[in-house]
Amino acid sequence: MKPHQTEGADRTAARVALWRAMHVQIDPLPHVLEDEIGLRLLAPGDGWRQRPDMNPQATSRSRASIVARARFVEDLVIEQAARGVGQYVILGAGLDTFAQRRPEIASQLRIFEIDQPGPQAWKRRRLVDLNFGIPDGLRFVPVDFEASESWWEKLVGAGFDASQPAVVSSSGVSMYLTRAANLATMRQVASLAAGSVLAMTFQQPLTLLEPEERPGREATEKFARMAGTPFISLFSPSEILKLTQEAGFGNAEHISSAHLAQRYFAARADGLRPSSAEELLVAKV
Repeated sequence: MKPHQTEGADRTAARVALWRAMHVQIDPLPHVLEDEIGLRLLAPGDGWRQRPDMNPQATSRSRASIVARARFVEDLVIEQAARGVGQYVILGAGLDTFAQRRPEIASQLRIFEIDQPGPQAWKRRRLVDLNFGIPDGLRFVPVDFEASESWWEKLVGAGFDASQPAVVSSSGVSMYLTRAANLATMRQVASLAAGSVLAMTFQQPLTLLEPEERPGREATEKFARMAGTPFISLFSPSEILKLTQEAGFGNAEHISSAHLAQRYFAARADGLRPSSAEELLVAKV
């Protein structure tokens, strides 16, 4: 996983949570996702919307991608829960708030949030401080990736039942990992019980982005390098599908940003639509 702050939320996770709140606060209805809980956890102060990375126009497509991917994964989890899948694993959970926002679904599941120990402990304290509490079915799974701890061993130790199917999500993580590390994660998920599903985002190479988005992407990569979190792995749709075959999945589907735009943004009058930089993969065991 990517480097983190020892106190407070990971910087990238905080930005994602603030973009989700921005969507509610500045984008017209209908909202793709209603989530201001991350904002409450962060309590960034009154000036947070004036931050350069919160610029409403410059970040609109990134903001749309963030809410689109979250909504897609939630829809998938709800669909799979209706089919009887009872476990949901979130790799690199950050400030995910599914358990707090969707208690009617979360109460049917065992949810395992996997993240670095420091930010996760901070999040847990904030949930208690704000009286959200910790639902019975929510398990925090701290994993120190920098110390090469095994997320799989920690997950099983937290009560995950490998004999039962699960939904596994990984959003905003793959670009920080090597190809080998991404493949290893895929192989682990592909070994789960039949009926399990992986939903994973991936970043496309610069040449596959829409031309108007390329300068912004170059700036993002430069900032990531300066912050010590460089983009390591970029995949075309064909490359990510090939990776799922190597991992042993029997069925995989590329979910394009164009598909997400049609599914969640088609009726909008404001032109809001997700970035072409990030796409989704859904692979089934």
